[in-house]
Amino acid sequence: MGTPHETDPSCAVAHGDAPPEAEQRTLVAVFAGAVADHLLRYGADLGYRTFLVDPDKGREGAVDLPPLDGAADVVVTDHHRPELGPVLRDVLTQPVRWVGVMGNPRHPAPHIPALTELGVPASDIARVHRPIGLNIGSRTPAEIAIAALAGLIADRNGRPGGFGF
Repeated sequence: MGTPHETDPSCAVAHGDAPPEAEQRTLVAVFAGAVADHLLRYGADLGYRTFLVDPDKGREGAVDLPPLDGAADVVVTDHHRPELGPVLRDVLTQPVRWVGVMGNPRHPAPHIPALTELGVPASDIARVHRPIGLNIGSRTPAEIAIAALAGLIADRNGRPGGFGF
């Protein structure tokens, strides 16, 4: 019988003895900014195909919303932008796996009235997660991005996140 890392596929990956499963994943950060920069950088390191979507055509690296499938996770990084409703409405027309809006859970969720005003059905509005990420007390853009990505990984793997196993 071999050592645990020889028999446990997860251990073999962690030790560099086996490649991780190749799963096509897409991460879309909506609205340019410091958090989006970190999301895209760390997301690429995690194996995501990454896109920055920003209606401001002057934003470097920003693209129009690409066609998305069930492997796409969409993170809206700024809930104060006036384009919040239209961008989310367009995202919700696609079969994305997950969509969330950053924001303090103690404040009203501005995406709800924005989407309601645009005639988006309540069932689609309910697909939008808020707050997002793991509650680790993030303070910096890098920490916020790590918390969001950790939450996405936990959700993708059917785990609650945190220290509960």
